[in-house]
Amino acid sequence: MIQSSLATKSQSFELVKSEIEQTIRNAESSLERFQENRESGEDLQNCVDYLNQLRGIFVLVELRGGTLLCKEAVMVANDVPVGASDDKNILLTALSSALFILRRYVEYYHQQREDHPELLLPIINELRVARKEPAHPESHFFKLDVTSRPDFCSGLSLRPMDLSEEDFENYARRMRLMLQVALVGIIRDRNEVVSKKLIARAARGFARLCGDGQLKQLWCLLAVVAEAMIDRAMGFSQSRKRLLMQIERYSRDMVYVGRTAARRSVEDEVIRELVYLLYRSGSANEEVQRILSAWRLAPSGYPESMMEAHRKRLYGPGADVLKSLSKALQEELNQLKDRLDIIERGIEPDLSELATIADSLIRLGNTLNMLDLHRLGDVARSEADRLRTWEHAGTLPAEDELYSLADAVLGIENAVQQLVSRGITSETDALAIARPNAREESLYLREATIVVGDEARGALTLAKRAITAFVESDYDKLHLANLPHTLHSIWGGLLLIGDPDAADVMERVARSIQERLLDVKTPPSGAVLESLADALTSLEYYIESIGTRDDRNPDLLRLAETSLDDAGL
Repeated sequence: MIQSSLATKSQSFELVKSEIEQTIRNAESSLERFQENRESGEDLQNCVDYLNQLRGIFVLVELRGGTLLCKEAVMVANDVPVGASDDKNILLTALSSALFILRRYVEYYHQQREDHPELLLPIINELRVARKEPAHPESHFFKLDVTSRPDFCSGLSLRPMDLSEEDFENYARRMRLMLQVALVGIIRDRNEVVSKKLIARAARGFARLCGDGQLKQLWCLLAVVAEAMIDRAMGFSQSRKRLLMQIERYSRDMVYVGRTAARRSVEDEVIRELVYLLYRSGSANEEVQRILSAWRLAPSGYPESMMEAHRKRLYGPGADVLKSLSKALQEELNQLKDRLDIIERGIEPDLSELATIADSLIRLGNTLNMLDLHRLGDVARSEADRLRTWEHAGTLPAEDELYSLADAVLGIENAVQQLVSRGITSETDALAIARPNAREESLYLREATIVVGDEARGALTLAKRAITAFVESDYDKLHLANLPHTLHSIWGGLLLIGDPDAADVMERVARSIQERLLDVKTPPSGAVLESLADALTSLEYYIESIGTRDDRNPDLLRLAETSLDDAGL
């Protein structure tokens, strides 16, 4: 029956496909004429009529995404008055974009024979925002009855915490700070993996604070979601950032309201959004499957990785166009590399070759600018100017200058090769940005930084294992005997690579272990152990960026210091 229904739907679409395409063209033409003459109410009304006609067709062929997009587009068109002034340009621009995407979606459906309305959600929300309406949540097309929920915490091993009011507030503040550091990292596009780990740890910490309160379920679900996002390398869209901001308000209540906040109920929309992320992740993790199975769901067969790939095809130039473009640019670059190779080998060197290479780079730079890849175009033109300088001076470039030129060409080639997969985006444009400081950096310092990073990661892993063994062995200090010395050696390495702030935190952790765990006769309190664990985790996340190209996040060091301050370490 299902196959028959799909076949019937496909046949119905084939019958009206040409009419849909013609109607979209008519709507685009009417809108263009109105934009040229904004007193032409007839053209604006024709555009609205065509959109309503399209909406009716999409209802008949059961194309949900097209139906909703046309509905929103009609509302936008109705908000545009005859004789519209420039303040209505945002509505007209959104309407033009919607028609373009609608045409591409019809092509997409014709090729795929699958209706994925979630692909159209960004342009639908763009239309809503243009009308000053709230954007639809990411789970808009995901139907789920969240009134009956499973126990999200049943599969997580969470030790309850018996804390005084003061310790409760201190721990809640620390967990909230951890969540805020993660949110700042997400907003500033810092290391997303570290941000996800911080979210997971903060969520587990809040879940332990909640006891048996209803809010515990939210934090357990958030922990599972964060771990699934790490596992499936899921990104943070604007919708997801808004969701995390909404969840952060619950953490604020944990700090300022106290234990009674744990009894607060959670909005159904928040739970639906989090469960949708698990569904969309496609993760096969046991915890994810356990939660989804409570609603008789399985991980989506159309996971986020696939959806993002399809969205690139929908919102950017077609794959065929990008492939042809990449091939043409690659041919030009191959000729450039051949000429550079002749100069480098000294085979009949000719100054006229410099002019030829410069002309090729100018053409290449102009093409890249036309594609809005301005930084790549600037690199090409900058190298062309250097070649012109050498030509006028009547000298061939020195060996290091030639290598610098070759690096720039290879950087552009790398970006061109990734046009098909990345599309014409800012990420593609950033691939060939010159990094003068990287050239001046000492190779020995670079190698030393990598070694220190590896050693520091190993030492922190050892520290966490040693403290765990210390607690499980009824506080046998032999497990910690060499730990302060090991951490102190990392302190020296961090100073060597020029990171005194991280070195100070490392020294403070080593001193705390010596003074509060080794030099005392009584077992440490739970607050001290929790604070040490949080400090070590924050320091570990910070050190993950040492030896890599990622920027180091000083907020993680501040989080480690706060953890130590809370326990008086």
